[in-house]
Amino acid sequence: MRILPAVTLLAALCVAATAAQARPLESVRKEGTLRIATEGHYAPFNFFQGKQLTGFEVEIAELVAHKMGLQPQWKALGFDALLTGLQQDRWDVVIASHAITPERAKAVTFAAPHYCSGGTIVSLTPRLRSASDLKGKLIAVQTGTTYAAEVQRLPGVQAVKNFPTDADARSALVSKRVDAMVTDRFVAKELLRKSPAAGFHLGEMVTVERIAAAMALGNTGLADAWSQALQAVMADGSYAKVSQKYFQEDIRCPAAR
Repeated sequence: MRILPAVTLLAALCVAATAAQARPLESVRKEGTLRIATEGHYAPFNFFQGKQLTGFEVEIAELVAHKMGLQPQWKALGFDALLTGLQQDRWDVVIASHAITPERAKAVTFAAPHYCSGGTIVSLTPRLRSASDLKGKLIAVQTGTTYAAEVQRLPGVQAVKNFPTDADARSALVSKRVDAMVTDRFVAKELLRKSPAAGFHLGEMVTVERIAAAMALGNTGLADAWSQALQAVMADGSYAKVSQKYFQEDIRCPAAR
């Protein structure tokens, strides 16, 4: 669901051209550890419970790493810094609900998708359900996501307002500084589950996306090994168990079922 804007993508490409060589699979296996970065502020996918990093993506990544015979080492930091650190060889993998897009594929190498989702309308009124209902409205999105560009393409939208985090966008909605927000559909469902009295209403999806972990551009050996381990995790039932824990459904892409 999430992607850096075009200017940042170009910057990432420039960084990639001058950055240190990413660790190939052989080096990762020799050390025995897999350095994984995420945001840590995007429940239920990656978030902190106290000082413990957890969430659907965290648990899936740890299953994948162990299936690869590696020990995961985690780093949590701001979403906008994840790609830069990847290109600078500060970590091997980024897993933070990044959507696969042609633009991003110019800057990173994607593994196989670990779930499919889309941007969903959240509002304080049941009248805002579809894309056409957003005409003349002010819409909140998180900075660095695909949703900003997608919502701007919708006919008649008054404006799109960017916020540093999904929680900031939600606060703007609660305080009625915006008319609606667009966020990941599973994040939206979790929001309703945790805050049933807040008056949130879920509308339709305005985007459909495949979500995958990212490796440094050209590091296909590591990406392929991750994809193979992910397939094994899906095949042995452990993926479905984690997915049911967080979503009460299997959220893998239909082609992977």
